[in-house]
Amino acid sequence: EPGLVFGQAQTRYELGHPAAGLFAAAQQAMPSNPEVLRNRAAAMASEGDPDGAEALFDAVLAQQPGWLDGHKGLSTLRWTRGDKMHFAASYARACAAEPGNAQLWLAWFSTVAQTRDWAASRDILDRAERHLGETAGILAGRLFVAAESGDVASAEALFPRAAHIEGDVTNLCRIRYLVRQGRAREAETIALPLTAKPSAPLFWPYLSIAWRMMGDARAEWLDRPEQFIQPREVDLTAGELGELAAVLRDLHVAQEPYVEQSVRGGTQTDRSVLLRHEPILQRAKAQLLDAIRGYVADLPAVEEGHPLLGVPRGHLLIEGSWSVRLLQQGYNVPHTHPKGWLSTAFYISLPGAGQMGAAPAGHIAFGTPPVELETGLEAYRHIEPQPGRIAIFPSTMWHGTVPFNDGERLVIALDIRTPGY
Repeated sequence: EPGLVFGQAQTRYELGHPAAGLFAAAQQAMPSNPEVLRNRAAAMASEGDPDGAEALFDAVLAQQPGWLDGHKGLSTLRWTRGDKMHFAASYARACAAEPGNAQLWLAWFSTVAQTRDWAASRDILDRAERHLGETAGILAGRLFVAAESGDVASAEALFPRAAHIEGDVTNLCRIRYLVRQGRAREAETIALPLTAKPSAPLFWPYLSIAWRMMGDARAEWLDRPEQFIQPREVDLTAGELGELAAVLRDLHVAQEPYVEQSVRGGTQTDRSVLLRHEPILQRAKAQLLDAIRGYVADLPAVEEGHPLLGVPRGHLLIEGSWSVRLLQQGYNVPHTHPKGWLSTAFYISLPGAGQMGAAPAGHIAFGTPPVELETGLEAYRHIEPQPGRIAIFPSTMWHGTVPFNDGERLVIALDIRTPGY
């Protein structure tokens, strides 16, 4: 049964066992299933054959230029292998083959815009418009580039023209632009109604910024940094932490971090590390969940309308888990986790005392907005990393890592949600 073979391959892949051969067998039985092809390529790359994975993606995309997931998989693979010149080349070839495919043009634009290469992003939009005319997607793309690149004159001209365009990305673009211009009250006017919608976790962090800029007491109501940001100790021995570090280092096979993620000067693993089969990872998972349950048990009473306290507290579900390995001068840019309810950073291996640098080097900083928003807001607080320590905090809280001098900073991070979230 082809579906059973695919399911077995997928299960082995998620558990961290070799699975490329099983995916190949599933592909023979299900040659037109794009998910099988994509996952086979991912398994090949993780098992030490990234060249083969690239070739597989490339061959299929030559026959199916409109396969968006294939382009995303190939561009991600190339970028994480360090190919920043040609990582999006498959999109160019596909758009030449299917110039009327609007989704393809916008996927190419989004992929390049994530790298903040504004000149290349504008060029893609110009080329798309020659084939498609000015679509809502192209107009939204132009607004995004103008607002994020600091082109104030173009942004001001485009905002009225794009007033009819709704959607999370465009609304975030408007809010970020207004914050950057110091127009916090206007940003709040857009963001506040959106916190009543399913995509609310995207907008709460920007309300926090707007309220802090305005000196509004609701920022403290929302963030409560002294109460909601907590370090806790996890019951793992030094030997277990060493074993855990050895397993995780073997998973950091990429040369560059994923373009859409916050890592700078290091790498982040793919897949959910706490689903893997290694006993030490399962031991760590149990202890981490124990620490998080303690945090949840200590939360104040349910408070309707609050993104952390207003959620029913039931069984804890892991939304995702990964490892970040930062090296010399590495850091995470400030970010939030829209898919989570709670987020964490668990410290496994850290630079030596003479390597880290003066505090707060290597610390996790909370409440500092992204630097490109130019708010001038300082961190609420820092937590000093220690092996065996976990920092637990609301997923809507801005957080990032302060660069450190030298050495290795190895962590596991996981997001938690509950059935009611």
